[in-house]
Amino acid sequence: MKTQQKHPDKSLPKPSWLRLRLPSGGAYEQVRSLVSDGRLHTVCQEAQCPNIWECFSHRTATFLILGNHCTRNCRFCAIEPGPGDPLQADEPQRVAEAARKLNLNYVVVTSVTRDDLPDGGAGVFAETIGAVRKSIPKVKVEVLVPDFKGSKEALMTVIEAIPDVLNHNMETVRRLYPRVRPEADYERSLQLIRRISENAPAIPPKSGLMLGLGETAKEIRETLNDLRLAQCRILTLGQYLRPSKNHLPVTRYIPPEEFEEWRKTALQMGFEEVASAPFVRSSYRADRLYRGAANKGNEV
Repeated sequence: MKTQQKHPDKSLPKPSWLRLRLPSGGAYEQVRSLVSDGRLHTVCQEAQCPNIWECFSHRTATFLILGNHCTRNCRFCAIEPGPGDPLQADEPQRVAEAARKLNLNYVVVTSVTRDDLPDGGAGVFAETIGAVRKSIPKVKVEVLVPDFKGSKEALMTVIEAIPDVLNHNMETVRRLYPRVRPEADYERSLQLIRRISENAPAIPPKSGLMLGLGETAKEIRETLNDLRLAQCRILTLGQYLRPSKNHLPVTRYIPPEEFEEWRKTALQMGFEEVASAPFVRSSYRADRLYRGAANKGNEV
């Protein structure tokens, strides 16, 4: 596997494998309208996810709770930074109602980071899990949480709501944290993942990395090893795409065959399910990864 090299050109031309179909079609418009009418946010829209056409066209979306302004300013993320939005008491119910109207049996919920809240928004995550479960019988719920500033109490609030998958993204390798995630901490994120397995062995911990920010193959492998030592079971690897000229440049576009190599490597390291391809994101085909990990867990 090749070492990620920095490139003097800060706007690398996109290769052919990164061509996207533009959003359109009846199902896409239905989901977009449903989200708008419900006064909801999706990470698909706010973070400029490249899979929005595919997901909306299949009548699914990843709900973004706690507003659409993040109290942190990571240099890779398209979500607008700024003061936290006022909490809306009925947001969990509105998410549940939208999920019911979409006929979802697998719901993914994430949030902006809310360092301004005492519990980082953990209580709203728990309420949303409960509301979705009440609205949809036999539903599976996956949550992608921030680091809660390292608070074990906040994490336990989410764990006690018993999500089916608990995801927290590492995003990048240890060396690049000060540049990519200056307000986050590598060890703090690892500790969160470790605490999931320690306190709720039945809930699969999940995490993900972006490639193309200047990391080396050795650093990727080291990060995957750290995740396995923390008992992470599900992994996503995708290509970093620069949201705007104000964000970090892409240092390299990783070809699909190299992503496939990393998928095989991660499986050999012990991850139960791995999605690894240029357009893979945290919640991409999340239901399939969950089912695969659940089946393997039952085999043990």
